[in-house]
Amino acid sequence: MKYTKKDLGSFGIHFINTDKFKTITTKVVFHTPIKKELITKRNVLTDILLQSTKKYETRRDLTIKAEDLYAADVTTNNQRLGNYIFTSFIIQVLNDKYTEENNFEKSIEFLSEIILNPDIKDNKFNEEKLDIVKNNARIALDSIKEDASNYSLIRMTEAYDKESPISYRMTGYKEDLDDITPESLYDCYKEMIDTDYVDIFIVGDIDNKKTLEIFKKYFKFTKVKKKKAPYQLEEKVLRKRKLIAKETIDNSQSKLAIACPYIKMTDYEKNYPLVLANLIFGGGTDSKLFKEVREKNSLCYTIHSSSNKLDNLMIIRAGIDKNNYDKTIELITNLLQDMKKGKFTQEDIDIAKQFYNTSLESIEESEFQIINECLFEEILGIDPIETRKEKIQKVKKQEIVKAIKKIAIDTVFLLEGVKHGED
Repeated sequence: MKYTKKDLGSFGIHFINTDKFKTITTKVVFHTPIKKELITKRNVLTDILLQSTKKYETRRDLTIKAEDLYAADVTTNNQRLGNYIFTSFIIQVLNDKYTEENNFEKSIEFLSEIILNPDIKDNKFNEEKLDIVKNNARIALDSIKEDASNYSLIRMTEAYDKESPISYRMTGYKEDLDDITPESLYDCYKEMIDTDYVDIFIVGDIDNKKTLEIFKKYFKFTKVKKKKAPYQLEEKVLRKRKLIAKETIDNSQSKLAIACPYIKMTDYEKNYPLVLANLIFGGGTDSKLFKEVREKNSLCYTIHSSSNKLDNLMIIRAGIDKNNYDKTIELITNLLQDMKKGKFTQEDIDIAKQFYNTSLESIEESEFQIINECLFEEILGIDPIETRKEKIQKVKKQEIVKAIKKIAIDTVFLLEGVKHGED
């Protein structure tokens, strides 16, 4: 696999050359500093852009064209990464050698049609189609509590810091949905095209020179754009006393979510020692949390921790019986303190390093993971895979202890399951 990139001013293009796959995957990413009110608009926007274009007037027309391109698969998504919202358009298509000459170029033309030639008339989107998209969005927003695990995470982050992008609901907000009009959605679209920084990633068996010309032909962005803010959030000041919050839900299982912010941690510590600390503490089935809380004490159904460099935050999540809440919190707290005291073995470190390297190796098995890896290298400034493999092996126990000492429990949120409305 070979990775090269080129900054064209109006957009960056990233070539990932590999003959591992029969497909070519392209991801066009628009990114801009996130605003709470922008999330719902972007969700509606990406949905409506997949309903029709000027050339393909119905969803059915788009589907037929995708099938003509040998079942080209087009998807969209919106996600928050640190201070930014990323709006992505992805197309995956069979390589020309398995279809016909110029099928890839036709697919890129199709993608550009979806992104750059939407079904807009008189500076507004089609009102009837917008109503359909908004109704679908409203149904999704009404069902947000059905995924209790995700809802508990949302509520925890809102309790942790309601003013921070960390707390923003990427599902969107009803009040913002109601305010969207055909005209305001067009303004949102125009702003994205005119001001968002754009990165285009292509992974597959491609000719870089020919591919560059294809994208210059169909993606004629003209404005030179600069990235406007740091991607990484500022570290949050730790509370003097941790916040305990609860909410009930009609469910037999309770969901626990705990926020542990970083405290004056270096980039090196975030990228290497803390990664190992998280794996040892709660990153998998060999972790302290899994073995002690779940297996040995049977206090939870699921439990794990994850670490987010952009948000400067470690999050612990568990599915528990509400009656085990106090014991679970006590054991999690004790295990974290044990980590800070260095109560883990060299074998624990070796297992974590092996797991980390295996995870890096698995990246090259998926086009989507490869693109995400290159995206993270771009926005986070992390080292290439081979460099990370070398550096992780050199991490010492005292570095892991030093890093884990720089996190602390700040916010504990329990989504308490109360079956059939019991008190």
